[in-house]
Amino acid sequence: MGRTAVASVVTLCLIPVHLIVNRFVPDPYMDEIFHVPQAQHYCRGNFTSWDPMITTPPGLYFLSLAYIASLFPGLFCMRAVPSFSDSCSTSILRLTNGVLAVVCSILVYEIIIHLRPSLHDKIATFRAVVLSLYPLHWFFSFLYYTDVASLTAVLAMYLLVLKKKYICSSLLGAVSVLVRQTNIIWLLFVACTGVIEFAQSHLKDREEEIDKVKTAMQNDDFSDVHKGVSVISKLRKRRVNNGMRNQKNLAVETLNPMVHSSGLLDEIYSIVLVSWNHLLEISVLLSPFLMVFAAFIAFVCWNGSIVLGAKDAHTVSPHFSQFLYYGVVSSLFTFPVHFSFGQASTLSHQLLKNRLLGFFQGFMALALAFLSVKFFSIAHPYLLADNRHYPFYLWRKVINRHWSTKYLMIPFYIYSWFSIVCNLAKNQKKLWVLVYVLACAATLIPTPLIEFRYYTIPFFFMVLHSDIIDNMSWLLLGFLYLCINFFTMYMFLFRPFSWAHEAGTQRFIW
Repeated sequence: MGRTAVASVVTLCLIPVHLIVNRFVPDPYMDEIFHVPQAQHYCRGNFTSWDPMITTPPGLYFLSLAYIASLFPGLFCMRAVPSFSDSCSTSILRLTNGVLAVVCSILVYEIIIHLRPSLHDKIATFRAVVLSLYPLHWFFSFLYYTDVASLTAVLAMYLLVLKKKYICSSLLGAVSVLVRQTNIIWLLFVACTGVIEFAQSHLKDREEEIDKVKTAMQNDDFSDVHKGVSVISKLRKRRVNNGMRNQKNLAVETLNPMVHSSGLLDEIYSIVLVSWNHLLEISVLLSPFLMVFAAFIAFVCWNGSIVLGAKDAHTVSPHFSQFLYYGVVSSLFTFPVHFSFGQASTLSHQLLKNRLLGFFQGFMALALAFLSVKFFSIAHPYLLADNRHYPFYLWRKVINRHWSTKYLMIPFYIYSWFSIVCNLAKNQKKLWVLVYVLACAATLIPTPLIEFRYYTIPFFFMVLHSDIIDNMSWLLLGFLYLCINFFTMYMFLFRPFSWAHEAGTQRFIW
């Protein structure tokens, strides 16, 4: 019932907006001028032609071919199109992402109910619909970009790992990399979460054994375990009993190395121990993902770069500030959770609980953020020259308004990331949070251009695993997303402008 409800609501929201977008913007716009003609080449069976300005692999075009092939018999019977190649119009290609957006909403719902099985179906449905309205995801559901297909493939890969279908998950991981090559990071992230889930399931089995041992200790039932122990005297009997208790305590600690503490090092130790004891099973689990990763490395060595085209404009650069920007943007898009008195109080309590450690963490975060802003803030030529993107205005009006502004933003960067980590740690293992932060860093730091749509996948992982249990927060998020979507779509459709140096209509876009 929940899947049908989510798909129905999202579809009803998508169709009218799709029709309006294609009514006012019938021709390819922005990056569509590269993607649409390339997909049309594929529709004509020309798989050798390639636009050197396209940076991503052809995964989206193959998905479009499969989708259009399912539509073509109906379109041909209705005489809507005379041939298969004619069915690859801009509007139908855009509709690929519309269909994928519906699939993505169902995947979000499935992940929600898997992570929170006790959650009421109506609440899970509502949360899935709210996340489907996330502005960066929603906007590009109506254009022929790779973002929606990329997110859908990654979430499908993750859901299958949660369901322990590792081979199918790795195949979808390969699809995600074919859509956008930076998804190789999220493939490794998903593989790591698979190992963590595997270890946790085995640790639960060990906890059951521990419970049995504790029950035996409480009942003083050691006779079955230590048969044949001779008692010569009361003193010797006391020593034997003490020795048996020590053995029992040692057995408990051996069965569960996290019995006394649950710090990061303890989690790493326990997972390494479980993985070593189940080395063959872990190898089988990881091998499909490692094969995809090896194929990706071979491609990068052969291609000479991670991107396919426009290599000069997309060189890997140490853009550490991008990591900080993501923290602020994601926190703002979940402001009821992160910018509240309750959250500020929780963070203060966490830092003051151990003042020395809290001071060290704050000092290191401040130092690293300062160095990132000072030496690793990149103003990409595309960012400075293209006033069609919102980051252009944020850079000019906020970040670069005054030489001191970027430094005044540092406390917001630090607070945002502390809040994100603290919120995730409420429901997730510390190791999971660490792997997530590393995946975000590996995805965002090498990217020189500030593009908010690069934040979509890490944002979805963050929200799906965050501790957002207040329904009012979800209502506020839904209202916020609706307002932003209305504004951005209005600016895109009804506030066009022109450039003096270039013919054509320009429009505001994320």
